[in-house]
Amino acid sequence: MSIDHVEEIAEDGEGERAVTASAGVSATAATVTAAVRRYSVAPGVRLNVRSGPSTSYGVVRVLSEGATVPIYCQTPGQTISGPYGTTNVWDNIGDGEYISDSYVYTGSDGYVAGRCG
Repeated sequence: MSIDHVEEIAEDGEGERAVTASAGVSATAATVTAAVRRYSVAPGVRLNVRSGPSTSYGVVRVLSEGATVPIYCQTPGQTISGPYGTTNVWDNIGDGEYISDSYVYTGSDGYVAGRCG
């Protein structure tokens, strides 16, 4: 993010204000970076990404082996057993994209992100 326009306002001591404008000012200090942590999918697994938190939802895409995923939020759903245990927690990894947390190494048996919705 950068600031395209800056105005400086100065008073002259008699109540008069002067406005000085500058264009194209870089705002390195004001740059906002939202870091999203990525988590590894179980090794050797090609994982179905579903449109909701259950195997009854359609497959949206398939993650390749060695994939890492962001977890934007988590929600309860169908209970699934996978390489990292049995859980009903599903990870939202994109708009309308869910995977069972039992296939994602988060280092926790519980929620690592806020609840969806």
